[in-house]
Order: sequence, then structure tokens, then C-alpha cells
Amino acid sequence: MTAMKIEFLGGAESRTIRPRVAERLRAIVGALPVTATSARATFTDDNGPKGGDAIRCALEIRLPRRAAIHVEEVASTPRGALDGAVAKLERQLDRVFDTTREMRRRPKKYFAARRTLWS
Repeated sequence: MTAMKIEFLGGAESRTIRPRVAERLRAIVGALPVTATSARATFTDDNGPKGGDAIRCALEIRLPRRAAIHVEEVASTPRGALDGAVAKLERQLDRVFDTTREMRRRPKKYFAARRTLWS
């Protein structure tokens, strides 16, 4: 089992919240049925020093044999943006694994027809 690599990108606001990001991402990835290969957290201030709801948190998780899962959230604080992005990421991961389970449960018609012919 390989260790997951967590990459942080962003400015000064990302350095203060870095331990919290690592903890939340490890908790999410630890609950998955597969092992994630890497995770990336990016914090950017969209409008610079002007203020307002402009801190963007983007989270991306790479899973083996699947497309990368990417979510973003904008809030006035880095912590608020992280909490929103983590909630979106959890919903997205649930959707991905529910779809996979449903596809296994209900095979395609050509597969089912071939199984009935050979039985």
C-alpha cells in the first residue's frame, strides 16, 4: 500500500490552515473502499486585498483507474471555503461509488443475454 501524497498550493492563508486540510483529506480518503494516489488542495484569493467572499478552495483527489474528482467552493474565510469544499467532495465521492455499485448490480443487456444463452 502506497502513501497518499497531499500537495498544497496557495498563498499565506493556506499555510495557516494546512494541518486542518491534511486531517480532513486523510479522514475522507481513509473511508474510501479504494486507496487514493494523490490529493491536491489549492487556496486562492480571487479579488486580492479588496475583501469580500473571494477565498477559493479547490480540492482534487486522484483515484486509481478513475478520473480525478475536483470540487471548488468560495467563501469569505479559508476555513469556510474548506468546509464547503469538503462537503461537496463527500457528496461527489458518494455519487461516484453509488454509480459504480449500481452498474455492478444491473449488468448490461448484452452481458445478461449471453449468460442466459450459455446457461
